[in-house]
Amino acid sequence: MEDQRIQLNVRITKDVYEKLDEIVAYYQENTKVGRIYKGDVLMDIIEKSYEVMEKQKNRQR
Repeated sequence: MEDQRIQLNVRITKDVYEKLDEIVAYYQENTKVGRIYKGDVLMDIIEKSYEVMEKQKNRQR
């Protein structure tokens, strides 16, 4: 179930797209896992943001 993928089609501004390209390039230069794709970077960002959100929610309880 972990590696099941769903295609997500979204519209983003050109500025955000350029920032994503820059982030992907940064990941590519600073990780040793080989080729990095935009989808991988977005999944990583979402996972990390989700962890931060969960921690904040737990502190509020």
